[in-house]
Amino acid sequence: MKHYRYLIIGGGMTAAAALEGIREIDADGSIGLLTADTHPPYDRPPLSKKLWKDDITPAQIMRKIPERVDLHLARTAQTLDLAAKQVTDDHGEVYSYKKLLLATGSTPRKLPFGDGHIIYFRTLDDYQRLRTLAETQNKFVVIGGGFIGSEIAAALAMQGKQVTMLFPERGICHRIFPPEIVSYLNQYYRDKGVEMLAEENVNGVVGSGQYLTVLTERGRQIKANGVVAGIGVQPNVALATAAGLTVDKGVVVNRMLQTSHADVYAAGDVANFYDSVLGVQRRVEHEDNANQMGKAAGRAMAGDTTPYDYSPMFYSDLFDLGYEAVGEISSRLETVIDWQEPYQTGVIYYLKDQRVRGVLLWNVWGQVEAARDLIAAGQMVTPQALAGRIV
Repeated sequence: MKHYRYLIIGGGMTAAAALEGIREIDADGSIGLLTADTHPPYDRPPLSKKLWKDDITPAQIMRKIPERVDLHLARTAQTLDLAAKQVTDDHGEVYSYKKLLLATGSTPRKLPFGDGHIIYFRTLDDYQRLRTLAETQNKFVVIGGGFIGSEIAAALAMQGKQVTMLFPERGICHRIFPPEIVSYLNQYYRDKGVEMLAEENVNGVVGSGQYLTVLTERGRQIKANGVVAGIGVQPNVALATAAGLTVDKGVVVNRMLQTSHADVYAAGDVANFYDSVLGVQRRVEHEDNANQMGKAAGRAMAGDTTPYDYSPMFYSDLFDLGYEAVGEISSRLETVIDWQEPYQTGVIYYLKDQRVRGVLLWNVWGQVEAARDLIAAGQMVTPQALAGRIV
């Protein structure tokens, strides 16, 4: 049995940030990190962004690991015994702990077919598999019009590839953008050479190797050398659920990021936490949340008593367009668009009961804090009052 003062389950950005947080307070406490990944922790966003358009290599996205950390790679935690404070992995190894962090992240949702043919894009191995294909092949189908689908389609198109996007919704990122921006993005992608098949479902993928055919509900047969899917993720809560921790659309944590067991913490994609700006419990699957919450959890495990009072932001890059957003971003809310230059620069405000609940900065930079302050103020506003509020 291996014993650690701090044991982390998960090997993503949240886990890496937690290592930093622990070492900021405790320079010597023993740390073990248990991850199913075959790689040490790395930054995930570059997999669909910078690695495709900037001159960086996978080696440059690896996270720096503090000293005196034992990495247990390619190991999956199978059981968590809260009473004994022990974790058993899929090799039968047992790890005991004083403090435990669940940074188990999330898993891509899958279609009910074609697992061997489809790259469910999320990991460094997925990136390397797709990048290798793109070096020799030309035709790609991207299933899904959300964050991952839109970024991967743009990345492949910028490599000169023939790309077809298909998804059941009416347009790209329709869950977050108002209809006029969805329509604009659909045409923007077409102008960039991407074939757009909106309101289309996939029925199957047949073929082998680089000779695949995607079958759609409307009877289309799309030839492809590679098929990538980004259709959402689901939090990895099985370990927590089986152990008896409180789970509600994620592992529920308090403002110290403790679960229903005081010596077990959770952070990142898997955690259902209190957002002090919005005043609600929520779960967030983005980089800023992973880094900020991971570090806070590490510090809390090591004795810091500062509550986690942070509202994370997220961002995306779509060809030459980019945005940052904070708060509740949903096309189901009332939206007010304040363009500085139509579809090039502007601010989208998301309102509920005449109060700003979210702000999306469209090619507007350096204003995330101003957006947070506006949301936190909770004041009733009119659309007219928002004109020029953030520039």
